[in-house]
Amino acid sequence: MRVVLSCLIATLLPATTSLCAQQPDPFRWMDFHSQKDQDVVVWVTQALADKRWTAIREIGVEYDAALVVTTLRATPQAPANADTFTVWSVSLTNHSHAPLLTGVNLRWLDWMRFAKDAPLEPAAFYDNCSGCAADTYFTAFHYDISQHGWAARWMRGGQAVPVWSANPPAGAAWTQVYAGISEQDGRQLLGTWSRFEYGKHKPPEEFVYLYDLDPLSGLERTQQLSGKKAEAMKERLCRAQDAVPGLARGQDSPLCQQIVKPRYERKPVTTPPANNHGQSVPPGSRH
Repeated sequence: MRVVLSCLIATLLPATTSLCAQQPDPFRWMDFHSQKDQDVVVWVTQALADKRWTAIREIGVEYDAALVVTTLRATPQAPANADTFTVWSVSLTNHSHAPLLTGVNLRWLDWMRFAKDAPLEPAAFYDNCSGCAADTYFTAFHYDISQHGWAARWMRGGQAVPVWSANPPAGAAWTQVYAGISEQDGRQLLGTWSRFEYGKHKPPEEFVYLYDLDPLSGLERTQQLSGKKAEAMKERLCRAQDAVPGLARGQDSPLCQQIVKPRYERKPVTTPPANNHGQSVPPGSRH
């Protein structure tokens, strides 16, 4: 049996409740219990009628498109935390729709702004599996005015930005650090740092990435940093002074602690004292 879930079910969907309280204009989450939103709920339900889903979890509307989250439960007896979700873009002018991404354990974050003076965007974490050693991804959803629909940011190969993994590589010590960072001009970005140490077998490898929007074109960028830019980003990630709430992890790793609290070793004093005139006499020698 298919059901529709409301933004008001705080006990079941606490993350959704916070979303309802902070939706920016002109975006609005639908209230499934409100009569004024029933036309949108019915429209979306009909548009997705031929797709596989057990429940509609959320519907958000901006202009002429709806951002929709559906969940699929394998069996009625399956636990809720094993549900698979799909995020859709559904047109409100014709019943066209497109899946944006699929995963499990969708967790909404604070709204984020990736370009100066641009609209806020709903951001989220999600995993690739449940009851397993999961990989965690980050993305944000934005209304694409040229396509009259919604899109997910930094998608590649069906997944968004990889930020954490519970699958360490064999034979290597893996340090993971990430943070969402707020810039002084109001825009935000995401940085990640992975370091692989192989002991005496081979030199360590590290990868520092920056995910943001190009200020001139507004297009999404994925940059691998090196040199001074990589070192500066590692320090920002470890200090996390301007981190987006809920979007930071790995700052307690030994590598980060070395950056934040470098250990100074006391060096031996090799300079002679000020009153030393080079006239000392070894013990037992004649004067």
